[in-house]
Amino acid sequence: MSKIIPARKARQGTRGRHVLLVLLAALMLAMAAWGAAEFYGEMIDQDANQTTTAPG
Repeated sequence: MSKIIPARKARQGTRGRHVLLVLLAALMLAMAAWGAAEFYGEMIDQDANQTTTAPG
Protein backbone atom coordinates (compact mmCIF):
# COMPACT_ATOMS: atom_id res chain seq x y z
CA MET A 1 0.00 0.00 0.00
CA SER A 2 1.37 3.40 -0.96
CA LYS A 3 1.74 6.29 1.44
CA ILE A 4 -0.45 9.33 0.97
CA ILE A 5 1.72 12.41 0.82
CA PRO A 6 0.18 15.89 0.99
CA ALA A 7 0.58 17.95 -2.19
CA ARG A 8 2.55 20.65 -0.39
CA LYS A 9 5.22 18.14 0.71
CA ALA A 10 5.34 16.35 -2.64
CA ARG A 11 6.53 19.44 -4.52
CA GLN A 12 10.19 19.75 -5.34
CA GLY A 13 10.21 23.43 -4.59
CA THR A 14 7.82 26.19 -3.81
CA ARG A 15 7.28 29.23 -5.90
CA GLY A 16 8.44 32.26 -4.12
CA ARG A 17 10.68 35.22 -3.96
CA HIS A 18 13.84 33.33 -4.98
CA VAL A 19 12.47 32.33 -8.37
CA LEU A 20 11.21 35.86 -8.96
CA LEU A 21 14.60 37.34 -8.09
CA VAL A 22 16.41 35.00 -10.46
CA LEU A 23 14.00 35.81 -13.29
CA LEU A 24 14.27 39.56 -12.70
CA ALA A 25 18.08 39.38 -12.56
CA ALA A 26 18.14 37.46 -15.86
CA LEU A 27 15.82 40.03 -17.42
CA MET A 28 18.00 42.91 -16.26
CA LEU A 29 21.15 41.22 -17.63
CA ALA A 30 19.44 40.63 -20.97
CA MET A 31 18.36 44.27 -21.14
CA ALA A 32 21.91 45.42 -20.33
CA ALA A 33 23.36 43.22 -23.07
CA TRP A 34 20.78 44.50 -25.55
CA GLY A 35 21.58 48.10 -24.59
CA ALA A 36 25.29 47.50 -25.02
CA ALA A 37 24.71 45.95 -28.45
CA GLU A 38 22.54 48.92 -29.49
CA PHE A 39 25.17 51.39 -28.29
CA TYR A 40 27.94 49.52 -30.08
CA GLY A 41 25.86 49.35 -33.26
CA GLU A 42 25.23 53.10 -33.20
CA MET A 43 28.94 53.76 -32.70
CA ILE A 44 29.82 51.60 -35.70
CA ASP A 45 27.13 53.30 -37.80
CA GLN A 46 28.45 56.78 -36.93
CA ASP A 47 32.02 55.75 -37.72
CA ALA A 48 30.92 54.31 -41.08
CA ASN A 49 29.05 57.50 -42.00
CA GLN A 50 32.04 59.68 -41.12
CA THR A 51 34.50 57.69 -43.22
CA THR A 52 32.29 57.37 -46.32
CA THR A 53 31.30 61.05 -46.72
CA ALA A 54 33.62 63.16 -48.84
CA PRO A 55 34.67 66.51 -47.43
CA GLY A 56 33.08 69.49 -48.86
